[in-house]
Amino acid sequence: MSSKDALLQRLSDDVFEMDDEDVVDACQEYIDGGYEALDGIMEGLVDGMGRAGKMYEEEEYFVSDILLCADAMYAGVDMLKPHLEQDLTADEKTAVIGVIEGDTHDIGKNLVKTMLETGGYKVVDLGKDVPLEQFVDSVESEHADVLCMSTLMTTTMDGMGTVVNMLKERGLRDKVKVMIGGAPITQIFADKIGADTFSPNAVDAVKQADKLTGRK
Repeated sequence: MSSKDALLQRLSDDVFEMDDEDVVDACQEYIDGGYEALDGIMEGLVDGMGRAGKMYEEEEYFVSDILLCADAMYAGVDMLKPHLEQDLTADEKTAVIGVIEGDTHDIGKNLVKTMLETGGYKVVDLGKDVPLEQFVDSVESEHADVLCMSTLMTTTMDGMGTVVNMLKERGLRDKVKVMIGGAPITQIFADKIGADTFSPNAVDAVKQADKLTGRK
């Protein structure tokens, strides 16, 4: 049986090297070892995706490579997700989540969705490239407690502010907490557009959501 550190490195390497077959075997060995599923996701799979992202920024990886890395990461997440410790004690809250219109990058959004579901939230996933009004419609129809919006593009950031204003116009802003995230997003920007908070990663997103909704 390999050590936890060795398996985490293997998970990271499998994602980085686009190996969606070995990652399944590595996850099974990781689970059989009794190691924490959350660590496997964040310190193994997500770490590998982060390494791939850096290669893309340096123009060593292409979009097609990133998509294959994502396939490997998702294969691993599917293996480890059932083994995440579920929070069944807190009152269920509803979160609406999606990637803002004009952006099709959904890896971060999908991780936040997984963590929120594990944290005991009912998650309504609108997907990517979501029309601004759809966020508002869903908050209203789902009686959402939290609205989570993300983007990786500076050109689509302002759409988040538009959604906040639309919530105000519909009389919904005081009924829902707004959390935003993504590489270009900061707390300063969140404050500027009137969002409640900014979350830098998937694990923190659950903590922020719990804090905003008073679950913990």
